[in-house]
Amino acid sequence: MKKTGLLFLSLLFYTLTGFGISLTIAANVGVSSFNALNLSLAGLFAVKVGTMTTIVNLCFLMLYIYLTKAKKPLAYLIQAIAVLSLGYVINFFTYQVFDSIHIVHYISKLGLFMTGSIIAGLGTGMVLNLKTLAFPIESVCVEISNNHPIPFAKLRYGIDIFSVTISIIISVASSLPFVVREGTIISLVLLTFTISLTKKAFEAFIVKKNGL
Repeated sequence: MKKTGLLFLSLLFYTLTGFGISLTIAANVGVSSFNALNLSLAGLFAVKVGTMTTIVNLCFLMLYIYLTKAKKPLAYLIQAIAVLSLGYVINFFTYQVFDSIHIVHYISKLGLFMTGSIIAGLGTGMVLNLKTLAFPIESVCVEISNNHPIPFAKLRYGIDIFSVTISIIISVASSLPFVVREGTIISLVLLTFTISLTKKAFEAFIVKKNGL
């Protein structure tokens, strides 16, 4: 497939990730580690969660630009467009589509959260599989790992721990609702599982397509 087609597919799956994130927010049983940070910061500064997601991602993108000494202008532009699109999708579904939906039954909330996590995991997994568009956080972790003796997984988990910690501090200090809840724990398992499963399915598809 041509690079333009891969880029289009990557943006499509980026959008799917945003839709999945919106579902997990609507479920109201907690969100994943990084989204917990975004949601808490959004509440603290009274902005929309998609907007805050864009701001935080752009901060990581600026860090990535610094780490790579601004040598990849096209990659930075594409990532900026992607994170802006992600924030817009999250805002659209969270505040215009799902805002009027109120789920009472706890089991239904869990079901919605798990559905959102699977969709977000599928979108994230495919973006990683296509290797055309990257998430700023992963780009930063890869760059640091490549230049320092720190494993990528340790860096990524470190960001998750930092995100959860800051989210809890904001909730306690500002009397905002806790978004680090059972959903946060579920997402640690479900997101990783879905991304891994997506990777295996994609690799199997490529092998079959190439007739190997």
